[in-house]
Amino acid sequence: MIAKLAKTCTLRISPDKLNFILCDKLANGGVSMWCELEQENFFSEFQMEGFSAENNEIYLELTSENLSRALKTAQNARALKIKLTNKHFPCLTVSVELFSMSNSSRIATHDIPIKVIPRKLWKDLQEPVVPDPDVSIYLPVLKTMKSVVEKMKNISSHLVIEANLDGELNLKIETELVCVTTHFKDLGNPPLASESTSQDRNPEHMAEVHIDIRKLLQFLAGQQVNPTKALCNIVTNKMVHFDLLHEDVSLQYFIPALS
Repeated sequence: MIAKLAKTCTLRISPDKLNFILCDKLANGGVSMWCELEQENFFSEFQMEGFSAENNEIYLELTSENLSRALKTAQNARALKIKLTNKHFPCLTVSVELFSMSNSSRIATHDIPIKVIPRKLWKDLQEPVVPDPDVSIYLPVLKTMKSVVEKMKNISSHLVIEANLDGELNLKIETELVCVTTHFKDLGNPPLASESTSQDRNPEHMAEVHIDIRKLLQFLAGQQVNPTKALCNIVTNKMVHFDLLHEDVSLQYFIPALS
């Protein structure tokens, strides 16, 4: 999923969590991503020693496709070990213990070049702050949404996402020749979102954001399975924030508004 969303990304390692981070500056029109995995849900043994006792973290920059390709060889493995090594240059070494026809096992090793990020740059790689949304709404089935957006991409490079507190979400494109809108109804709104904004907001009033359709399509194409929870938060004319939960993995994805 990460390999489809970001060519290169930062891997943050801490004693209890792993994070995949993409921090293109929203102000410059780039997307941002914060993906979180609880390490205890993935590893039977986990040892790490960070920069210091107070800053017990490691930040690495890597090509996500390289890690994805290495892990694909481990789908039917007996065991998998990931180590930070130095082989004339820093590497994330993935050792895969594979079953063989005889009772003996084979070890396949992948050395993935990485760049260790110095501590002075860590401040730019923190979890993004989510501004209070004007509307928060549950997303429709992402596969359906993707097929709709793929068709719309052939007409326009821009898309308007609009939603309200009445469970309605619209995807809209407008050109000089045509206006196309896809309506999703009865999606529901998170209870807290409805309570905090309903006092001063008409439930039928739409909040909208104008975005690059390719960035939305890249996000939708990266979703391999339908998440257990999928939320869309709209900050009018500023950004759209997607918050997904895939069993043991949470993903936040931010697309800025077009100016």
